[in-house]
Amino acid sequence: MSSIFAHWSKKTVAGAIGNTLEWYDYAIYGYFATIIAKQFFPAGDPSAALIATFGVFAAGFLMRPFGGLVIGHIADKLGRKLALTLSVAMMAIPTTLIAFLPTYEQIGLAAPLILTFLRLVQGLSVGGEYTGSVTYLVENGPKDGRGLSGSFGLVGANFGILMGSAAGAIVTALVPDSEIASWGWRVPFLFGLVLGVAGIYFRSHLDEAEVEWSDPHEAEEVEFPIVDAIRHYWRDMLRVVGVNVLNGVGFYVSFVYLTTFIVDFDNVKEGTALDINTITIAVLIFLIPFFAALSDKIGRKPVMLAGAAGMILLSYPLFLLLASKSFALILLGQLGFALVMGCFTGPLPTTMTEQFPRKVRVTAYSVAFNIPLALFGGTAPMVVTYLISETGDHMAPAFYGMAAAVVAFATLLTMRETKNLPLK
Repeated sequence: MSSIFAHWSKKTVAGAIGNTLEWYDYAIYGYFATIIAKQFFPAGDPSAALIATFGVFAAGFLMRPFGGLVIGHIADKLGRKLALTLSVAMMAIPTTLIAFLPTYEQIGLAAPLILTFLRLVQGLSVGGEYTGSVTYLVENGPKDGRGLSGSFGLVGANFGILMGSAAGAIVTALVPDSEIASWGWRVPFLFGLVLGVAGIYFRSHLDEAEVEWSDPHEAEEVEFPIVDAIRHYWRDMLRVVGVNVLNGVGFYVSFVYLTTFIVDFDNVKEGTALDINTITIAVLIFLIPFFAALSDKIGRKPVMLAGAAGMILLSYPLFLLLASKSFALILLGQLGFALVMGCFTGPLPTTMTEQFPRKVRVTAYSVAFNIPLALFGGTAPMVVTYLISETGDHMAPAFYGMAAAVVAFATLLTMRETKNLPLK
């Protein structure tokens, strides 16, 4: 265990900080979705505006597979350092620009179009950020602690969500409601500049991964990683797709959409909803490395299967708690989602990394990971909003999460255990 924590150093911080910025941005966008809808889309049907806002959220995710292909190619051909520095810069700049973006009332249709463009650029960045950083962490982690090492990327992501939730709660508490709508919501986006500068600094001073080849033209390298990955590792890529259906749906419903759900259906104030989410994410940050370390002891599959099964069995009861209108029960319900998703996602980053050889690892992992995240993750808030609107059943998100968990559980049964296997 001490050897693992010896790796908690500049490399670990540099690997995780891009995920912190990424999820900080996506968190505050999700948390202020109702306000952003009013600022950037024509007045009229509030539900239509909210769906459009989540549609822009989803559009950024649709760029993720392309970003994974481009940045993954750079990582596998030119090195992890260049790819990781590029991806964090592509996230930081749009986040900062959103803070200064004029509204629909000020510049008309150009406002939502520019907002969409900035989210698309961020989508390209995100496509290679998470998978590239996790790969770097796993490749540089100790053999008997790869699960825990890889989880630091996910811890960084959740720390970003925690920061986003806390920033939203602070702004909501200190700024009058009328001022939040006019300028207060912009402050958290502006703070993203600080994270961006820190990320670029750490990444630009990063050492290359210890496992990487020094000569980019060595025989071990392939000319086009994506071609080799699809030709030889397509089955593993499909498994990554299947498992991450739950990652996308479960995570974005549980920790991005639920804030909106609590406000809309429990009539809870936005500040209170953010407080609940902040507490939950803080707990999740400890659950993820716990279950990741457990996977280093007993295996990746048993831990992840337990998490997927928990999502299938507990989604409906947990949503009943969330709809109870009681602060304590709402918090208990969201903590329940943190437990099952922490169990499922704790070993997930390392498990996905271990599926592929290093010559195509970032490309194969990035493309396979981002397809389900684009189709099912980024669209999750929009889909569940639509399902509730069409069916009139506010429990619809529970069934959507259960279906995703069934897909992940079935896929996990076909995967090999990788805990004791050396990295290829």
